[in-house]
Amino acid sequence: MIRPTTVQDTPHLLKLTDETGVFKPHEIEALNEVLSDYHAGTKEHGHVAVTFEDNGHILGYAYYAPAAMTDRTWYLYWIAVKRDIHAKGIGGKLLRHAEADIRKHDGRVLFIETSSLPHYELTRKFYLKHGYEITGVLRDYYSDGDDMVVFRKRIA
Repeated sequence: MIRPTTVQDTPHLLKLTDETGVFKPHEIEALNEVLSDYHAGTKEHGHVAVTFEDNGHILGYAYYAPAAMTDRTWYLYWIAVKRDIHAKGIGGKLLRHAEADIRKHDGRVLFIETSSLPHYELTRKFYLKHGYEITGVLRDYYSDGDDMVVFRKRIA
């Protein structure tokens, strides 16, 4: 079941994110800050955090929000699934849930940013599989040799 993320989920989401082996320590620290801000009030500004739970076990989550100063543009900031259950459809369910929710809020377009590093190859394939297009690459964005790959999908 996909449900709103609670403050009690935060330690589980941080652990899940760390155990994917994809995110850097400072990214996990950033997630902790994002979730703290979310529970302190950013959800009042349209931010959304949802958790995928099955039989009391947290298996994944997504975090998305409208982009400031745009006409109905949204960003998917985080999406992660437990490493040992990748490619079982949970990420797709979370992504489709986010897209449907954004449509309900009259969203127009959804952007996603990710890394160009080799260990993000499956992530990039995941977005392409779900109808996203690469709309830009910012060379050396995260660090030398680590480009930002920007994906886009029309939601409306």
